[in-house]
Amino acid sequence: MDGKMRVTYTILCESDTYKEIELRDILANEKVSKSIKSEFAKGLRNIALSANDSINDNSTKIIIKTQKEYFEFTVSKNDFADLLELAEDDARKNKRLKKGCDGIELIDIVTVE
Repeated sequence: MDGKMRVTYTILCESDTYKEIELRDILANEKVSKSIKSEFAKGLRNIALSANDSINDNSTKIIIKTQKEYFEFTVSKNDFADLLELAEDDARKNKRLKKGCDGIELIDIVTVE
């Protein structure tokens, strides 16, 4: 009996972004501070912005990252060793690879009946 796997992958691009910014740094930015006060404390005076730190004294972080699209295909369990190559083939076949976007990241592999 030959089982199947559902493979999920995404396309990696040179322009992909991932950046973590501490909330206290965001609130310290004058433009951000003015915008928040204008939106949520309009007409109020002497307003100060602050952020509570998370558990274990870790600062709260805001993450800015490229929103990725996920793609799926199904293969035989016997093809496990070739999953990355098969994902690349699927991406090429469906014209998902473009200039500057030619890498593949495997996201999930699930056994299906």
